[in-house]
Amino acid sequence: MVNNCGYRDIKTLKCFTDYIKNISVSVIGIGISNIPLFDFLRKCGVKKITGRDKNDIFAGGNIPELDEIGKSVEINYILGENYLDNLDEDIIFKSPGIRRDLPPFVNALNNGSIITSEIELFFMLCPAKTIAVTGSEGKTTTTTIIGEILKADGKTVYVGGNIGSPLLNQIENIKKEDYAVLELSSFQLFDLDNDNFSPNYAVITNITPNHLDWHKNMDEYAEAKKIIFKNQKETDRIILSFDNGKTKKLKSKVKSTPYLFSNNILQNNKTIKNGIYFDGKSVFLRKNFIETKIMDKSDIFIRGAHNILNFMAAIGVTHDIVNHETIVNVARTFKGVEHRIEFVREFYGVSYYNSTIDSSPTRTVAALNYFDEDKKIIVILGGYDKKISFKPLAPAVYKKAKAAVLYGETKEKIKKSLDLYKKNNPDCEDLIVESAVDFDSAVMIAKSFANPGDIVLLSPACASFGFFKNFAERGNRFKEIINSL
Repeated sequence: MVNNCGYRDIKTLKCFTDYIKNISVSVIGIGISNIPLFDFLRKCGVKKITGRDKNDIFAGGNIPELDEIGKSVEINYILGENYLDNLDEDIIFKSPGIRRDLPPFVNALNNGSIITSEIELFFMLCPAKTIAVTGSEGKTTTTTIIGEILKADGKTVYVGGNIGSPLLNQIENIKKEDYAVLELSSFQLFDLDNDNFSPNYAVITNITPNHLDWHKNMDEYAEAKKIIFKNQKETDRIILSFDNGKTKKLKSKVKSTPYLFSNNILQNNKTIKNGIYFDGKSVFLRKNFIETKIMDKSDIFIRGAHNILNFMAAIGVTHDIVNHETIVNVARTFKGVEHRIEFVREFYGVSYYNSTIDSSPTRTVAALNYFDEDKKIIVILGGYDKKISFKPLAPAVYKKAKAAVLYGETKEKIKKSLDLYKKNNPDCEDLIVESAVDFDSAVMIAKSFANPGDIVLLSPACASFGFFKNFAERGNRFKEIINSL
């Protein structure tokens, strides 16, 4: 077996290439996102890879990308329920969605194997300044905004992590003066709990209940988020929400320079040295207690209080990298990210919006609050059960929606939450609640409830697993149905 310490001392691509050539390698989880890892390992001179996956990845036919890679690398597949049997390769690249504390991983680690991931290797090899963004909500939009601001200033920027294409295959092109902006999920951070991970800039947008089907409890989920700043130095920077109870408390635990952002609380708290706040009309930067107006609310093209927060988090990272005019110009032109309150079309006076990214109740609440009070919404809810309470969802649904169409394994749980809220608040407005047999039926039922001037909103408050491969596939199916009307 190889020496554990040696692997994590690697800092350059050449060192990794020399290290990896003559040892056994396994890639666990052969989804689309990991196929580039096979190609990267091939380019580094690896001659044999064991590919492991719980699913029969070839059930729907061959995967052309793997066929091509297999021409120059011997790939042995171990598929099905026993995919972790005899796990003893020297280097094991694990997909983030598989817990590292499963017995086969613990045994492999005890026997000298190295458990790593594509994202860990990227941080080991990346020479650029790194910006890591996490949070229960808003991390994708915040990551994208930061990337757009840096690009608008002429910087060479690589955006990836939990969004877009894996950046490891581009490592040869990345230079010291560049910027790498990465969205990181709690799963990815869970695997980055070692001394190698120390981003120059870190952002935690918020911490609210999420992924409790995977994490043992809320404490473990929150601890995973904290890994983002665990190894930061005093010269690094952490941007934290001052409005979120869990992130606000983290200020006292960080070693790096904290910047807090807030919708209104920070404005009147003059004890905070550095931060960004919104006073209801404008966004201000406070740096060393000196305040500067950055932009007005009207400068932000994408609506919603949550998007003001996203821009404030991005300002926390970029305010001294680019000039403030660049930030304002991006705010005026940035139209948002696909699948996030994305306007699909208007059909017979009804507006259809795709917000499939909303995989938790709090995200759906934010999506509902995006729209004006005088609009009546038909919201499509349901999907995979992440073991999160739907109690916070009910007040917003009753306040903003005229109908809720439910589907998937969570539909009964959501209905119970809605019924309980109505029972405890009998004077609230009536709400039509209808269950559908599947996703397509839910979309068509929502359409049937809509009148001219109404909004049909896909904001599921649940994950897509078990019904779709991912949230994007769910959103694309919604758009396909609506565009075919």
